[in-house]
Amino acid sequence: MKKIKTMIAALLAGFMISAPEALAADKGLVGVSMPTKSSARWIADGDSMVKALKEHGYAADLQYAEDDIPNQLAQIENMITKGVKVLVIASIDGTTLSDALKKAADKGIKVIAYDRLIKGSKNVDYYATFDNFQVGVLQAGSIEAALNLKGGKGPFNIELFGGSPDDNNAFFFYDGAMSVLKPYIDKGKLVVVSKQLGMDKVGTLRWDGAVAQARMDNLLSAYYTKAKVDAVLSPYDGLSIGILSSLKGVGYGSASLPFPVVTGQDAEVPSVKSIIRGEQRSTIFKDTRELAKVTANMVDAMLTNKTVPINDTKTYNNGVKIVPSYLLKPVSVDASNWKQVLLGSGYYTEAQVK
Repeated sequence: MKKIKTMIAALLAGFMISAPEALAADKGLVGVSMPTKSSARWIADGDSMVKALKEHGYAADLQYAEDDIPNQLAQIENMITKGVKVLVIASIDGTTLSDALKKAADKGIKVIAYDRLIKGSKNVDYYATFDNFQVGVLQAGSIEAALNLKGGKGPFNIELFGGSPDDNNAFFFYDGAMSVLKPYIDKGKLVVVSKQLGMDKVGTLRWDGAVAQARMDNLLSAYYTKAKVDAVLSPYDGLSIGILSSLKGVGYGSASLPFPVVTGQDAEVPSVKSIIRGEQRSTIFKDTRELAKVTANMVDAMLTNKTVPINDTKTYNNGVKIVPSYLLKPVSVDASNWKQVLLGSGYYTEAQVK
């Protein structure tokens, strides 16, 4: 009898331990559609979303589309068929989802655009992102400070890179940066030797680092056989690494030919290491853990009839409606503050970036 009682007690104890985990997902299923695993940033976003939703009591159906638009559409439609309560979508191309989102709306499924605005559909309920215009301002500010443009220094040669033209954020990054850089270009303190300005000329489809590297190769061979590059506006770390590889290939990084000021975004490990080595000048840190928390809060508020947290009702017009949004603040990171920002926040350990 004593043995039986002991077994029952053990079983009850096991139930007590596992019950919270079993209950953790009893509030329903949330579909989370991410664009690709080729970027460490999106892997972190996916992991953070699963964790944040679980803390609110929801299970997550997390899918990566590997930058294939039909694949993402099929994954989203499959989530709708499964009966998810909310779709959280970081779109590959924010203009291609209208039909799928109508199917979702017809079934009462709410939609949150995650970091990338979904365009051309009335069936986008909310948008969670960072202040993307400010990202560009911070990137350009890094160039401005490094070259002491406010102090009247110059002229300096600069080349501009943009993000993927099918990503709405890319235009905010570029416009934010140009709000700082264009006055210096107009005054002749910054010279775009290639004369390539505007997203139609500087955009980099799918944020592809190899494409950026090839374009930098072409710029160097066509315009810089005798001139020197002093700065490169790069909107994303994956592009920055490709740009730096191109620059190294023609001798930049030596005492006689130092690296130009190269910006970035997302604080990916290779770029943080590059900053520590004195190559890439800066990156923009966007704490995806916080973005996931905000998004999970939105999900829970919608499904429990509470007020959905937003702080912007003017900025993001998707062509059909102003999408109510929550904007988080980005942070510029360089050699002076990477330890404080990235290690101090617990985002990385020192072992990860050394």
